[in-house]
Amino acid sequence: MKKSMIIIASALVLLLVFPLFIESQYIMHISILILYYSLVSQAWNILSGYSGQFSFGHAAFFGTGAYTSSILLTKYAITPWIGMLIGAAIACIIGLFIGFLSFRYKLRGAYFALGTLAFAEILRIFVQNTEFFNKTLGVLITINPDPLMFQFASRTGYYYTILVFTILATLIVYFISKSRLGYNLVAIRENEEAAQSLGVNTFKNKMIAIALSSAITAIGGTFYAQYFLYIEPSTTFGNDVSVDILLPAIIGGMGTVFGPFIGALVIVPLGELTAHFFGGFAGAHLMAYGIILVVVILYLPGGIVGWYQDRVKKRKVKRGT
Repeated sequence: MKKSMIIIASALVLLLVFPLFIESQYIMHISILILYYSLVSQAWNILSGYSGQFSFGHAAFFGTGAYTSSILLTKYAITPWIGMLIGAAIACIIGLFIGFLSFRYKLRGAYFALGTLAFAEILRIFVQNTEFFNKTLGVLITINPDPLMFQFASRTGYYYTILVFTILATLIVYFISKSRLGYNLVAIRENEEAAQSLGVNTFKNKMIAIALSSAITAIGGTFYAQYFLYIEPSTTFGNDVSVDILLPAIIGGMGTVFGPFIGALVIVPLGELTAHFFGGFAGAHLMAYGIILVVVILYLPGGIVGWYQDRVKKRKVKRGT
């Protein structure tokens, strides 16, 4: 336990001082992307990793956060800091709506996954055909390097912002994993009928999970919009967005606290390397992701963190014998 705390504390210190020793803006950009994917995948992890409700439609919440803050900024001059909270609240309501329809009528497994996928697609079609959202033109955000407007003069400001968001999301997941809610979610994931027979309110616990998951995902959407300063329906509500959100958690380890971060640490640099060496081959990075995903499913079904935890347990058992 003490060894783990030392490792975590050292990693945290390293993340805090990292920008002080990095001059390359490209490396800073990669670091920001790693933390960003850690954040949104951590949000997905709450619902799908811990409670086992596999979602293929988290783009619905991501796009809601991105569009809410961007529209409030460009049309009403409301700072994205406030827009982020409003977007998170709206995404939470949408999540509860999806959850009520799905969990009330006991949609599970592939049916729940397809339901979330369909809802994200409905939102994408609605946004790209609505004049208020600029249809397929998307929303272009004017550059205004003011921290009060969620914009910074350098990438360092974005780095520390997404670092704080990611740390808070990870802490939320950590406390969930140690709480009664976390134990209930894991019980639901393993055997929902058995959990219900033991007195676990499965509907209530899953509703809490989807509410938290959708709100945090929307915060990631706001960050994306302010970092890239341009959004449009396919890059916020598209199916590939949902896939990008779930991949780090699956590869790093679903249902683990640090799985999404470890997964993002693998996925993001790999995507950049693939784009660099195979830039002329369209979809090369997706092929690389697919290969890694197949390898993880076949040989590391618990993800990288799950594999490591299993090894540690086996060592303890051997020492005990």
